[in-house]
Amino acid sequence: MSSIRVRPAETSDLVAIAAIYAHSVHTSTATFDDQEPPLSVWQAKLDSTAIGDHFLVAHGPLTPDLGAGNDDTVLGYAYSTAFRSRPAYNRTRETSVYVAPQAQGRGLGGLLYGELISLLRRDEIHLAVAVVTQPNPASDAIHRKLGFTNAGTLEEVGFKFGAWVSTTTYQLRLD
Repeated sequence: MSSIRVRPAETSDLVAIAAIYAHSVHTSTATFDDQEPPLSVWQAKLDSTAIGDHFLVAHGPLTPDLGAGNDDTVLGYAYSTAFRSRPAYNRTRETSVYVAPQAQGRGLGGLLYGELISLLRRDEIHLAVAVVTQPNPASDAIHRKLGFTNAGTLEEVGFKFGAWVSTTTYQLRLD
């Protein structure tokens, strides 16, 4: 894992980020999007200067041992954004993390989330919120491991791939 680096996302990363997300759009319920958003959506996240808004990428080699290959490959990303638009929510951020299918199971999600949480604490954000579609044992486990608590489940709140999908909200107090 020492060859994996986490850094702020750059414009040159957006095509790779969009491709990772597109895979989730078309193959999973990890997102409720049913079409790929335009690059301008990712650029807007990157351009945000709001306190608590961060956009990180993990990059490194794509080989199974993570010890050889192109070390510039974007393997995953995480970001934090406004939870809601009203001013009273300014110290709460919604968090998301996505890892490329070929890089899953290597601890990248936890690595990205750890860096993101550190940045949110530095910004004095009070609460991080994450919404996880169900069932999703891997995502549930990573949130619990990082100290998030289950704040409740919305049953059958979304409809994708011909089935109703539930979501569980997790929260982490940061201060």
